[in-house]
Amino acid sequence: MAPSAVSQTIEEITHSLKVKAAPQVPSGPNSSQVADRPEAEQVQSLGKTKDGRLLKIRTYPKFDSLEEERLYRKQHLAAAFRIFADRGFDEGIAGHISVRDPILTDHFWLNPLSMHFSLIKVSDLVLVDENGYVVIGDEPINTAAFTIHSAIHKARPEIHAACHAHSIHGKAFAAFGRPLEMLTQDSLRFYKDHSIYQNYGGVVLDAEEGLRIAESLGSSKAIILLNHGLLTVGQTIDEAAFWFISLDKSCHVQLLADAAAAGGHKKILIDEKEAEYSRKNVGGPDKGWLAFQPYYDEIVAKTNGNFLA
Repeated sequence: MAPSAVSQTIEEITHSLKVKAAPQVPSGPNSSQVADRPEAEQVQSLGKTKDGRLLKIRTYPKFDSLEEERLYRKQHLAAAFRIFADRGFDEGIAGHISVRDPILTDHFWLNPLSMHFSLIKVSDLVLVDENGYVVIGDEPINTAAFTIHSAIHKARPEIHAACHAHSIHGKAFAAFGRPLEMLTQDSLRFYKDHSIYQNYGGVVLDAEEGLRIAESLGSSKAIILLNHGLLTVGQTIDEAAFWFISLDKSCHVQLLADAAAAGGHKKILIDEKEAEYSRKNVGGPDKGWLAFQPYYDEIVAKTNGNFLA
């Protein structure tokens, strides 16, 4: 949170916003004008109580050791599988989520090949090296998982997690091989930040196919794989998992809107200047991490934290 935001009272903040917005209010749903606003922040909140106390926003924790961070990453990876299962993102042995190991940084953790997402615990996770050999774990891994995730982790050293699953709305939208339209505030998370892989080549077993997917992903946070599904990445497992949840929902919205448009209703897209500004509010890595925390809290409460073992 910016220092100026916590040093004002609620009344001052409200007045300030009104003054800044009044001179240049955009006219019409598709106006190209954007009000003269302060630079967008990733996380927005009012954090000062009436009695003067400052309320802190949750942030990615700091660790005393890499071993502590390893455990944290594994716990949130296991949580992501449970959360994906709750949303129906499972399909047999298809789908995989990875997180880079903070100690052996060219290794990453994956799910076992044949374990349902809803059953995965921290102790079930498999550590694999850059050549595909299992270093920790007693179960094999999905070949396609290694092929895709190893290529992405090598190509994007700043990325520590990647999610791919065969969600229903993601698969349906992937059949068209086209990008999302900027129809909603939530879809702005992916404004100029998702790509399309236009070459369906069957199950990804070939290392060259993995490299092509990584190349097509580029610097984006997400990629729509033609006739296949969705893949998202992030600096944390929390961020990558939330992007996947949000992207699948955005695909669902797009399909519904397209169906309504086919019935004669006109879609109104968000203006590009507004999209450029607002994506910083909804699509930054800090916001992605924070947005996942309610899901994490919910799955801990639902399971009594049994996946943490």
